[in-house]
Amino acid sequence: MLVVTGTCTGVGKTIVTAALAALAAARGTGVAVVKPGQTGVGPDEPGDLDEVRRLAGIDDLHEFARFPDPLSPAAAARRAGLPPPRLADAADRIRDLSRSRGLVLVEGAGGLLVRYDDEGTTIADLARWIGAPAVVVARPGLGTLNHTALTLEAMAHRGVQLAGVVLGEWPQEPGLAMRSNIRDLETIAARPLAGAMPAGAGALDPAEFLLAAHRALAPPFGGSFDPAAFRDAHGVLP
Repeated sequence: MLVVTGTCTGVGKTIVTAALAALAAARGTGVAVVKPGQTGVGPDEPGDLDEVRRLAGIDDLHEFARFPDPLSPAAAARRAGLPPPRLADAADRIRDLSRSRGLVLVEGAGGLLVRYDDEGTTIADLARWIGAPAVVVARPGLGTLNHTALTLEAMAHRGVQLAGVVLGEWPQEPGLAMRSNIRDLETIAARPLAGAMPAGAGALDPAEFLLAAHRALAPPFGGSFDPAAFRDAHGVLP
């Protein structure tokens, strides 16, 4: 099991989730993808799991709750007059899925500490309950060092293991701050980057996306990403 969380909303969690799923499926691993709480889409609108289906070509997808307003799951549930997602129940369902799948990917909503209910339950709680490490998806640009450091500190405080930091959208022509951040992000994480998805990957067809995922994610996830080569090609020396 792997949890995919982010340093903030809009950092590329769904694209990274799809890339992880595509690589697992390509190597013959039975993979399921879970979205415990989808917000910001109506009942008949495509959500994040539809994007995963389109890019990764898998259908073992499980959305546990959906609310139309683009808010945290807790706030969106209040607005809709519906019960919030129960992550304790989600943990039980995810454990059941893991018994018959080689990999279960769980994509959170927004950042690590976004509230799923009025008691303040978060995706960090879910990761701890199911004993799953977390992939942290980060932006490459200004602000990411603070956001990433705070996310990793919160994970450590809550007993959630780090599976790796992945840049959710790396542009073809990165600026100075982005290139400089590579080394600092690795210092913050105390390990090399685990990947860097290219900007625009979500617009690729499934075959192109699989190739991009293989280049963009590190070998522990089934890819060929070389963090040292990436750092040498893009990083800024002091």
